[in-house]
Amino acid sequence: MKLRPRTLSALLVSAAFAVTAAAGLSGLALTAQASPDDGSAVRAGHSGHTNAAPLATGDDPDRDGYIPAVPPVTGVAPSWENPPDRYFHEFQANCAVSRTAPDDPIVFPGRPGASHNHTFLGNTTTDAFSTTASLSAGGTVCNAPGDLSGYWMPTLYNGDRPVLPTGPQVIYYKAGVTDYTSVRPFPKGLRFVVGSPTQTAAEFRGHRGWVEGWECGDSFKNTELPANCPAGTQLNIRMQSPSCWDGRYLDTPDHKAHMAYPVVKPGNNDNVCPASHPVALPMVEFKMAFPVSGDMSQVRLSSGSGHSFHYDFFNAWDERTLNALVDHCVRGGLQCNARGYDETHPEAGAVLGPDYRLP
Repeated sequence: MKLRPRTLSALLVSAAFAVTAAAGLSGLALTAQASPDDGSAVRAGHSGHTNAAPLATGDDPDRDGYIPAVPPVTGVAPSWENPPDRYFHEFQANCAVSRTAPDDPIVFPGRPGASHNHTFLGNTTTDAFSTTASLSAGGTVCNAPGDLSGYWMPTLYNGDRPVLPTGPQVIYYKAGVTDYTSVRPFPKGLRFVVGSPTQTAAEFRGHRGWVEGWECGDSFKNTELPANCPAGTQLNIRMQSPSCWDGRYLDTPDHKAHMAYPVVKPGNNDNVCPASHPVALPMVEFKMAFPVSGDMSQVRLSSGSGHSFHYDFFNAWDERTLNALVDHCVRGGLQCNARGYDETHPEAGAVLGPDYRLP
Protein backbone atom coordinates (compact mmCIF):
# COMPACT_ATOMS: atom_id res chain seq x y z
CA MET A 1 0.00 0.00 0.00
CA LYS A 2 1.39 3.40 -0.95
CA LEU A 3 1.41 5.94 1.86
CA ARG A 4 0.25 9.42 0.99
CA PRO A 5 2.61 12.34 1.67
CA ARG A 6 1.13 13.53 4.98
CA THR A 7 1.09 10.02 6.42
CA LEU A 8 4.58 9.33 5.21
CA SER A 9 5.90 12.63 6.59
CA ALA A 10 4.49 11.81 10.02
CA LEU A 11 6.07 8.37 9.97
CA LEU A 12 9.42 9.82 8.91
CA VAL A 13 9.39 12.30 11.77
CA SER A 14 8.48 9.59 14.27
CA ALA A 15 11.20 7.34 12.92
CA ALA A 16 13.71 10.17 13.07
CA PHE A 17 13.00 10.69 16.77
CA ALA A 18 13.44 7.00 17.47
CA VAL A 19 16.66 6.66 15.49
CA THR A 20 18.04 9.87 16.93
CA ALA A 21 17.49 8.71 20.48
CA ALA A 22 19.11 5.36 19.73
CA ALA A 23 22.15 7.08 18.25
CA GLY A 24 22.63 9.21 21.33
CA LEU A 25 22.27 12.47 19.42
CA SER A 26 19.25 13.67 21.40
CA GLY A 27 17.33 16.21 19.26
CA LEU A 28 20.23 17.06 16.95
CA ALA A 29 19.00 15.14 13.92
CA LEU A 30 15.72 16.98 13.72
CA THR A 31 17.35 20.31 14.50
CA ALA A 32 19.60 19.82 11.49
CA GLN A 33 16.73 19.35 9.08
CA ALA A 34 14.38 21.98 10.51
CA SER A 35 14.23 24.98 8.20
CA PRO A 36 12.37 28.28 8.45
CA ASP A 37 12.79 28.85 4.72
CA ASP A 38 10.61 26.09 3.33
CA GLY A 39 9.55 28.18 0.34
CA SER A 40 5.89 27.64 1.04
CA ALA A 41 4.77 31.27 1.25
CA VAL A 42 3.25 32.98 -1.76
CA ARG A 43 4.22 36.39 -3.06
CA ALA A 44 2.52 38.36 -5.77
CA GLY A 45 3.95 38.40 -9.26
CA HIS A 46 5.52 34.95 -9.14
CA SER A 47 8.24 36.22 -6.80
CA GLY A 48 7.99 33.32 -4.40
CA HIS A 49 7.65 29.55 -4.30
CA THR A 50 4.28 27.92 -3.81
CA ASN A 51 2.99 24.50 -2.92
CA ALA A 52 0.87 24.22 -6.08
CA ALA A 53 0.22 20.62 -7.08
CA PRO A 54 3.03 19.54 -9.41
CA LEU A 55 2.35 18.32 -12.90
CA ALA A 56 3.22 14.77 -13.84
CA THR A 57 6.78 14.58 -15.18
CA GLY A 58 9.14 11.85 -16.23
CA ASP A 59 10.71 11.93 -12.77
CA ASP A 60 7.49 12.20 -10.74
CA PRO A 61 4.72 10.48 -12.73
CA ASP A 62 2.30 10.19 -9.79
CA ARG A 63 2.66 13.90 -8.89
CA ASP A 64 3.04 13.34 -5.14
CA GLY A 65 6.30 15.30 -4.93
CA TYR A 66 8.33 12.32 -3.75
CA ILE A 67 10.95 10.95 -6.15
CA PRO A 68 12.34 7.69 -4.72
CA ALA A 69 15.99 6.78 -5.13
CA VAL A 70 16.24 3.52 -7.03
CA PRO A 71 17.82 1.71 -5.35
CA PRO A 72 17.71 3.50 -1.98
CA VAL A 73 20.86 3.68 0.13
CA THR A 74 20.20 1.72 3.31
CA GLY A 75 22.16 0.30 6.22
CA VAL A 76 24.38 3.40 6.51
CA ALA A 77 25.34 4.87 9.88
CA PRO A 78 26.79 8.38 10.15
CA SER A 79 30.58 8.21 10.34
CA TRP A 80 32.14 9.45 13.55
CA GLU A 81 35.66 8.69 12.37
CA ASN A 82 38.29 11.42 12.47
CA PRO A 83 40.76 10.87 9.61
CA PRO A 84 44.17 12.61 9.34
CA ASP A 85 43.61 16.35 9.23
CA ARG A 86 43.64 17.90 5.76
CA TYR A 87 42.77 21.56 5.52
CA PHE A 88 41.16 21.10 2.09
CA HIS A 89 38.97 18.37 0.61
CA GLU A 90 37.30 19.91 -2.41
CA PHE A 91 37.20 20.47 -6.15
CA GLN A 92 35.77 23.21 -8.32
CA ALA A 93 33.10 23.06 -10.98
CA ASN A 94 33.58 26.14 -13.15
CA CYS A 95 30.29 26.85 -14.93
CA ALA A 96 29.13 29.83 -16.99
CA VAL A 97 25.64 31.27 -17.47
CA SER A 98 23.60 29.42 -20.07
CA ARG A 99 20.35 31.42 -20.13
CA THR A 100 17.71 33.25 -18.08
CA ALA A 101 14.03 32.34 -17.88
CA PRO A 102 11.06 32.47 -15.47
CA ASP A 103 11.28 28.69 -15.05
CA ASP A 104 12.08 26.33 -12.16
CA PRO A 105 12.03 22.59 -12.97
CA ILE A 106 12.29 21.70 -9.27
CA VAL A 107 9.64 23.97 -7.71
CA PHE A 108 7.42 24.40 -10.79
CA PRO A 109 8.05 21.34 -12.97
CA GLY A 110 6.14 21.49 -16.24
CA ARG A 111 4.98 25.08 -15.62
CA PRO A 112 6.94 27.48 -17.84
CA GLY A 113 6.75 31.10 -16.71
CA ALA A 114 5.45 30.20 -13.22
CA SER A 115 8.58 31.34 -11.36
CA HIS A 116 10.44 34.58 -10.86
CA ASN A 117 13.26 34.92 -13.38
CA HIS A 118 16.25 32.66 -12.85
CA THR A 119 19.82 32.78 -14.10
CA PHE A 120 20.80 29.27 -15.18
CA LEU A 121 24.37 27.97 -15.16
CA GLY A 122 25.78 24.70 -16.42
CA ASN A 123 23.40 22.64 -18.52
CA THR A 124 22.30 24.51 -21.65
CA THR A 125 18.87 22.83 -21.86
CA THR A 126 17.52 23.53 -18.37
CA ASP A 127 13.90 24.71 -18.49
CA ALA A 128 10.56 24.05 -16.82
CA PHE A 129 10.35 20.58 -18.37
CA SER A 130 13.83 19.36 -17.43
CA THR A 131 14.17 15.83 -16.09
CA THR A 132 17.13 13.67 -15.19
CA ALA A 133 17.02 12.14 -18.68
CA SER A 134 16.77 15.45 -20.54
CA LEU A 135 19.65 17.03 -18.62
CA SER A 136 21.78 13.93 -19.14
CA ALA A 137 21.21 14.27 -22.88
CA GLY A 138 21.90 18.03 -22.92
CA GLY A 139 24.98 20.19 -23.31
CA THR A 140 26.92 22.25 -20.79
CA VAL A 141 28.86 25.49 -20.38
CA CYS A 142 30.83 24.05 -17.47
CA ASN A 143 34.55 23.52 -18.10
CA ALA A 144 34.11 19.78 -17.58
CA PRO A 145 31.87 18.28 -20.29
CA GLY A 146 30.88 15.63 -17.76
CA ASP A 147 29.10 18.20 -15.61
CA LEU A 148 25.61 18.28 -17.13
CA SER A 149 24.02 19.45 -13.88
CA GLY A 150 21.62 22.37 -13.69
CA TYR A 151 22.41 25.23 -11.32
CA TRP A 152 20.21 28.31 -10.99
CA MET A 153 19.54 31.36 -8.81
CA PRO A 154 17.32 34.48 -8.95
CA THR A 155 18.39 36.91 -11.66
CA LEU A 156 20.06 40.11 -10.48
CA TYR A 157 18.82 43.34 -12.07
CA ASN A 158 20.15 46.89 -12.19
CA GLY A 159 16.92 48.70 -12.92
CA ASP A 160 15.40 46.63 -15.71
CA ARG A 161 18.73 45.33 -17.03
CA PRO A 162 19.84 41.82 -16.04
CA VAL A 163 23.32 41.68 -14.52
CA LEU A 164 24.78 38.28 -15.38
CA PRO A 165 27.99 36.78 -14.00
CA THR A 166 30.75 36.93 -16.61
CA GLY A 167 32.65 33.78 -17.52
CA PRO A 168 32.82 30.54 -15.52
CA GLN A 169 31.71 30.95 -11.91
CA VAL A 170 33.15 28.94 -9.02
CA ILE A 171 30.96 26.21 -7.61
CA TYR A 172 32.79 24.25 -4.93
CA TYR A 173 32.17 20.61 -4.07
CA LYS A 174 33.42 20.17 -0.50
CA ALA A 175 33.28 17.82 2.44
CA GLY A 176 30.73 19.10 4.95
CA VAL A 177 31.61 16.48 7.55
CA THR A 178 34.80 15.87 9.49
CA ASP A 179 35.23 12.39 8.03
CA TYR A 180 35.88 13.52 4.47
CA THR A 181 36.69 9.93 3.51
CA SER A 182 33.01 9.02 4.05
CA VAL A 183 31.69 11.41 1.38
CA ARG A 184 29.91 9.74 -1.55
CA PRO A 185 29.09 11.15 -4.99
CA PHE A 186 25.59 12.53 -5.57
CA PRO A 187 23.06 10.03 -6.92
CA LYS A 188 21.96 10.91 -10.45
CA GLY A 189 18.77 12.98 -10.35
CA LEU A 190 19.17 14.35 -6.81
CA ARG A 191 17.84 17.89 -6.56
CA PHE A 192 17.28 20.43 -3.81
CA VAL A 193 16.76 24.11 -3.02
CA VAL A 194 19.07 26.06 -0.70
CA GLY A 195 17.45 29.04 1.01
CA SER A 196 14.12 30.56 0.03
CA PRO A 197 12.77 33.66 -1.73
CA THR A 198 10.37 34.11 1.18
CA GLN A 199 12.92 33.93 4.00
CA THR A 200 13.20 36.92 6.30
CA ALA A 201 16.41 38.91 6.69
CA ALA A 202 17.02 37.20 10.05
CA GLU A 203 16.44 33.76 8.54
CA PHE A 204 18.86 34.51 5.71
CA ARG A 205 21.58 35.68 8.08
CA GLY A 206 20.96 32.74 10.41
CA HIS A 207 20.78 30.18 7.61
CA ARG A 208 23.09 27.19 8.00
CA GLY A 209 24.38 27.87 4.50
CA TRP A 210 25.36 31.50 5.22
CA VAL A 211 29.06 32.16 4.58
CA GLU A 212 29.69 35.90 4.41
CA GLY A 213 26.58 37.40 2.86
CA TRP A 214 26.82 40.08 0.16
CA GLU A 215 30.26 41.59 -0.40
CA CYS A 216 31.92 44.31 -2.46
CA GLY A 217 35.09 46.29 -1.87
CA ASP A 218 35.69 46.40 1.87
CA SER A 219 32.03 45.78 2.75
CA PHE A 220 31.33 42.27 4.07
CA LYS A 221 28.65 40.21 5.81
CA ASN A 222 25.75 42.22 4.37
CA THR A 223 22.26 40.76 4.64
CA GLU A 224 21.00 43.23 2.03
CA LEU A 225 22.64 44.48 -1.13
CA PRO A 226 25.15 47.25 -0.33
CA ALA A 227 24.00 50.80 -1.11
CA ASN A 228 27.24 51.52 -2.95
CA CYS A 229 30.15 49.48 -4.24
CA PRO A 230 33.52 51.01 -5.20
CA ALA A 231 33.83 51.58 -8.94
CA GLY A 232 35.32 48.61 -10.72
CA THR A 233 34.54 46.09 -7.98
CA GLN A 234 32.10 43.21 -8.21
CA LEU A 235 29.18 42.15 -6.05
CA ASN A 236 29.86 38.74 -4.54
CA ILE A 237 27.97 36.15 -2.54
CA ARG A 238 28.73 32.69 -1.20
CA MET A 239 26.22 30.17 0.14
CA GLN A 240 26.55 26.49 1.09
CA SER A 241 24.16 23.58 0.70
CA PRO A 242 23.25 20.81 3.13
CA SER A 243 25.44 17.76 2.63
CA CYS A 244 23.64 14.91 4.41
CA TRP A 245 21.05 12.82 2.56
CA ASP A 246 18.33 10.50 3.83
CA GLY A 247 19.26 7.90 1.18
CA ARG A 248 15.60 7.45 0.21
CA TYR A 249 14.43 10.32 -1.96
CA LEU A 250 15.90 12.33 -4.81
CA ASP A 251 13.31 15.02 -4.04
CA THR A 252 10.52 15.69 -1.57
CA PRO A 253 7.53 18.05 -1.78
CA ASP A 254 9.36 20.93 -0.03
CA HIS A 255 12.61 20.16 -1.97
CA LYS A 256 14.51 20.15 1.34
CA ALA A 257 13.37 17.42 3.73
CA HIS A 258 15.53 14.74 2.09
CA MET A 259 18.65 16.82 2.87
CA ALA A 260 20.13 18.10 6.15
CA TYR A 261 23.13 20.06 7.34
CA PRO A 262 25.70 18.25 9.50
CA VAL A 263 25.46 18.51 13.27
CA VAL A 264 28.20 18.73 15.89
CA LYS A 265 29.15 15.44 17.49
CA PRO A 266 28.50 15.66 21.25
CA GLY A 267 31.64 16.35 23.24
CA ASN A 268 33.82 17.78 20.46
CA ASN A 269 33.78 19.95 17.35
CA ASP A 270 33.45 17.20 14.74
CA ASN A 271 30.75 17.65 12.11
CA VAL A 272 28.73 14.49 11.51
CA CYS A 273 25.58 13.66 9.58
CA PRO A 274 22.45 13.28 11.73
CA ALA A 275 21.00 9.78 12.11
CA SER A 276 17.95 10.79 10.09
CA HIS A 277 20.17 11.72 7.11
CA PRO A 278 23.18 9.42 7.46
CA VAL A 279 24.62 9.55 3.92
CA ALA A 280 27.43 12.10 3.52
CA LEU A 281 27.43 13.84 0.12
CA PRO A 282 29.45 16.79 -1.20
CA MET A 283 28.53 20.24 0.04
CA VAL A 284 27.80 22.51 -2.95
CA GLU A 285 28.99 26.07 -2.38
CA PHE A 286 27.94 28.81 -4.77
CA LYS A 287 30.53 31.59 -5.15
CA MET A 288 28.99 34.09 -7.54
CA ALA A 289 30.44 37.40 -8.80
CA PHE A 290 28.21 40.00 -10.48
CA PRO A 291 29.78 42.79 -12.59
CA VAL A 292 28.02 45.75 -11.01
CA SER A 293 29.38 48.65 -8.93
CA GLY A 294 28.79 52.27 -8.04
CA ASP A 295 25.30 53.35 -7.00
CA MET A 296 23.43 50.17 -6.10
CA SER A 297 20.08 51.77 -5.31
CA GLN A 298 18.42 50.19 -8.37
CA VAL A 299 20.00 46.76 -7.94
CA ARG A 300 17.62 44.01 -6.87
CA LEU A 301 16.94 40.31 -7.23
CA SER A 302 14.06 38.94 -9.29
CA SER A 303 12.92 37.28 -6.06
CA GLY A 304 12.98 40.52 -4.07
CA SER A 305 15.52 42.13 -1.75
CA GLY A 306 19.02 40.84 -1.05
CA HIS A 307 17.92 38.52 1.76
CA SER A 308 15.76 36.53 -0.70
CA PHE A 309 18.85 34.97 -2.33
CA HIS A 310 18.64 31.20 -2.79
CA TYR A 311 19.75 28.63 -5.35
CA ASP A 312 18.79 25.29 -6.85
CA PHE A 313 20.85 22.24 -7.80
CA PHE A 314 19.83 19.35 -10.06
CA ASN A 315 22.50 16.65 -10.39
CA ALA A 316 23.12 15.28 -13.87
CA TRP A 317 26.88 14.67 -13.71
CA ASP A 318 28.37 11.89 -15.77
CA GLU A 319 28.71 9.32 -13.01
CA ARG A 320 32.25 8.16 -13.83
CA THR A 321 33.54 11.73 -13.90
CA LEU A 322 31.88 12.75 -10.63
CA ASN A 323 32.98 9.55 -8.90
CA ALA A 324 36.60 10.14 -9.94
CA LEU A 325 36.63 13.77 -8.76
CA VAL A 326 35.01 12.97 -5.40
CA ASP A 327 37.37 10.07 -4.79
CA HIS A 328 40.55 11.92 -5.76
CA CYS A 329 39.84 15.39 -4.36
CA VAL A 330 37.25 15.17 -1.58
CA ARG A 331 38.05 11.75 -0.16
CA GLY A 332 41.73 12.31 -0.98
CA GLY A 333 41.94 15.53 1.04
CA LEU A 334 43.09 17.78 -1.82
CA GLN A 335 42.31 21.31 -3.00
CA CYS A 336 41.54 20.67 -6.66
CA ASN A 337 40.70 22.89 -9.59
CA ALA A 338 38.15 21.91 -12.24
CA ARG A 339 40.59 19.33 -13.66
CA GLY A 340 40.96 17.65 -10.30
CA TYR A 341 44.52 18.95 -9.88
CA ASP A 342 46.00 20.32 -6.65
CA GLU A 343 48.93 22.66 -7.35
CA THR A 344 50.30 22.11 -3.85
CA HIS A 345 50.35 18.35 -4.38
CA PRO A 346 51.48 17.89 -8.00
CA GLU A 347 52.58 14.36 -7.21
CA ALA A 348 48.91 13.38 -6.90
CA GLY A 349 48.29 14.16 -10.58
CA ALA A 350 45.05 15.31 -12.20
CA VAL A 351 41.76 13.47 -12.63
CA LEU A 352 40.86 15.02 -15.99
CA GLY A 353 42.93 15.71 -19.06
CA PRO A 354 43.64 19.15 -20.59
CA ASP A 355 40.22 18.92 -22.26
CA TYR A 356 38.59 18.38 -18.85
CA ARG A 357 37.57 14.86 -19.80
CA LEU A 358 38.50 11.55 -18.21
CA PRO A 359 41.57 10.05 -19.92
